[in-house]
Amino acid sequence: MIRTIIIDDEPYCCDALQILLQRYCPQVEIIAICHSAEAGIKTIIEEKPQLVFLDIEMPRMNGFEMLEKLPHIPFELIFTTSYNQYAIRAIRFSAMDYLLKPVDREELQTAVLRVVQKLVHPLNQQLEILLQKINHPATQVQRIALPTMEGLQLVLVGNIISCASSSNYTVFFLKGGQKLTVSRTLKEVEEMLEDHAFLRVHHSFLVNLNEISRYVKGEGGYLVMSDDSKVDVSRSKKESLLLKLQHCS
Repeated sequence: MIRTIIIDDEPYCCDALQILLQRYCPQVEIIAICHSAEAGIKTIIEEKPQLVFLDIEMPRMNGFEMLEKLPHIPFELIFTTSYNQYAIRAIRFSAMDYLLKPVDREELQTAVLRVVQKLVHPLNQQLEILLQKINHPATQVQRIALPTMEGLQLVLVGNIISCASSSNYTVFFLKGGQKLTVSRTLKEVEEMLEDHAFLRVHHSFLVNLNEISRYVKGEGGYLVMSDDSKVDVSRSKKESLLLKLQHCS
């Protein structure tokens, strides 16, 4: 059984999540429910849970501020939140799990299953990336955490050459010939990297503008990247690409 704490200032949200966990996640044992971050800190220290469901928006102290006050994070985290694009984007940078309210049963089961199956990973580094993005929104994050089938990979943004869509996954092509298949859609990756020099040049491709070697003309044309790979450019993206390249030159 996974010893679990729910931290959320809204009692009805706690009740709803508790019912879903009891019905559909039998591997989870709820040992406490806290309605404030302060109570959450005290309970975490006393009970030493393996998993914490943590609401982001709470009065007096939000979920991110709570995490910063803990000396150690020896547990898995699943954030629960109402739709907040900025917070979700920050969470994606760190490759942590989150659930949108109202919590969907299947998404909950998937998130819990990931906790059960998760390999040992550098949680402290994930938190470092997350809190840097939250506390310094104007600063570009230099590393992102990418969930792969083999585990978690921490990647320098500057080492990414291009990204290709593969259904609900994205293939990252990195310097040195490394290739990673990541359980994120290309749209999610595009949102994560929008503050960096990346551009969607095709519905299936996102490229690092700093890694383009040349553009070959055509109906849409194609790009030759620094690793000699070729990336198609769609007609609808051609104009914005050429404007970007002119600006960079």
